[in-house]
Parts: sequence; structure tokens; C-alpha cells
Amino acid sequence: MLEALGLGAAEEAVLGSLVDYRSRPGSIAAATGLPLAEVESILRTLLAKQLISRNGEEYAPAPPDVSLGPLLVREQAELEVARAAITTLAERYRDGARRRDPAQLVEVIIGADAIRGQALSLQRNAREEMLWFCRGGAIALESSENIEEFRALERGVRYRVLYENSWLEGPGAMESLIEGIRAGEIARTTPTLPIRLAVSDRSVALCPLPVDETTGEPTAALILGSSLLVALIALFDSYWERGAPVRIDGTTGVPLSAEERQLLSLLVSGIGDKSIAKALQVSLRTVQRRVQEMMLRANARSRMQLAWQASKLGWLDGAGGPAPSSASTQWHAVHAATGSGEQPTAVA
Repeated sequence: MLEALGLGAAEEAVLGSLVDYRSRPGSIAAATGLPLAEVESILRTLLAKQLISRNGEEYAPAPPDVSLGPLLVREQAELEVARAAITTLAERYRDGARRRDPAQLVEVIIGADAIRGQALSLQRNAREEMLWFCRGGAIALESSENIEEFRALERGVRYRVLYENSWLEGPGAMESLIEGIRAGEIARTTPTLPIRLAVSDRSVALCPLPVDETTGEPTAALILGSSLLVALIALFDSYWERGAPVRIDGTTGVPLSAEERQLLSLLVSGIGDKSIAKALQVSLRTVQRRVQEMMLRANARSRMQLAWQASKLGWLDGAGGPAPSSASTQWHAVHAATGSGEQPTAVA
């Protein structure tokens, strides 16, 4: 039982015999069945380890909790050092395996807790930029739980987040979106996204996979530097270019009030009237009335024309990060306002 402390079976037997008040080598040998010469040798070893004391021909054990306690503490410290060394060796092994075998560039993460921990870790370790595809129906990390985003934004990490329109209809989604933008997040929306995705510093990505059929657990791929990572970043950049910027605060220099600018931005982003009303804390009728007023000002006969004219007139230019090209912006504004994927004809 004491092998973990460096004591062999024979040493433990001799020490146990001493604890049982057998104090002379002969009586210990008789009790343990060990040869007398071996018992005397073990007694000398235990004396050297200061686990027993000697008075003439008699031996006495030191209190076990006093004598063995330091050994246990030392063993625990050595165990922690060994664990740290194993962790370092494991990292070196994985790095080497990735260099030897490209397949090791993808690591499968299993379980919602493990995926959530990895998503938080990516943000915690980010130094420059985080890229996100946010789809509806979170599998591991709700937006309200993502405290690491705000910590990263505070230390200067840039966040570019592309939201699928269905995500915006979820409970608390609008509040979370507004809170993120006000903290420094650059947000855009798009009708649909092909995958969920998080990319940290363009060097590592986390991409959820289908649920494991055998365990029913969600899974995700952790992807390091490879052509697959390059392809995922290109996919993000492509969708981001076509995304509609979301702006929540008004600025001067445009023929709209701050509230009108915010409403129009949400409308063009593809957000429904009810969600806009909730975000602005006004009634649905107020939203519809203000939309009608902006349509009159832009000489637009429909919401599609309002979105198109707002893009042409630059009513939403300025904040929210670099905007897409003029043609892309105009097409996406109409696409968001109408839900149509067709290229619109120009409106005079």
C-alpha cells in the first residue's frame, strides 16, 4: 500500500511489525517470516529514512502521519511535475504528428461541454481578430454565455460576426446583437449561412459537425493551418462581402434622424417589423408608420424601392465597418428587404 511513497513490500511489513510493538529484529523476523539478516538490513534503511528510531537493541517507529506525511507531499509535488511534463510531451507529440501526417491538422471535439470550452478558449487566446458565422439554434454556446467576446473586445481584438436571419428571431437575440455592436463588434446579416464557424487570428478554426450517431453527442472539428482552413476563411470573406451591415446608432450628416437611421438599418438587414419594434422599444404600428414616412421621403412606392433608394442615396453609409461595393450593397439591400435572391432591375 505504501509503494507510492517508495517503500517496498518487505519494508512495509517490517514497519507494520514495529507499529504492532515488536521492537527487536528477532521478533520482527518471526512475525514477518523474513530472514533475520534481511530484517536487519531493512531496519538500517528505515533508520536512514528517519521512519524509525533505535535505542540499543530495540527499534521504535516514528508517528506515521509525521514521518510519512512529508513523503506524501513530496510525491504529490513530483506527480504534478510529471503531469506537466506529460502535457508538454503530448503537445510536442501532436505537433510532430501534424507535421508527419496532414490528417492530424483536424482534431474532432466531442460533446457540448468540450465544444463550448474550445469556443471560449479560441477567443481567450485571440490576439487580433475573431470571425464568426452565427446560425440559429446554438449547439454548445449561447450568445448570452459568451463573456469572452467582451473581454477580447476590451483588449483590442476585432470581431466580425455574420448573422443568419433566423438567428435574429431567437429569444434575446436582438438584445445580444445590440450589446455586442455597442461593445465594438462589427455585425452583418445574411439570409442563410452554410455552416457554423469560428476562426481565431486566421490560424485555427472551430466548425461544428453533425451529431455523432453512436453517442448522440454534438461534435466539432478543430482545424489548424492547412488548405482546409484557407478555404474556410475564403468562404467567410465571400459571405461577409455580401452581408448587410447592421448599425444601431445614428450619426449626423444624413437626411434621417438617429432613430430613423437605426430602423432603416435593421430593416435593410432583413429583420422583421416585430423584432425591430422590440429592439427600438416602440410599437409595431410606430415601426410601420416610420417606414411609410421614409418611403415618402425617398419617393419609393414599396419597401424594395426604399431599400434600393437608401443605398443609392447613401443613407446608411459611414459606420459599421467597410461596406461592400455599391452594386453589392444595392443588391443586398433589396434582397434583405424583399427576401428575394434575384438580381433587381434599377429603379429611377
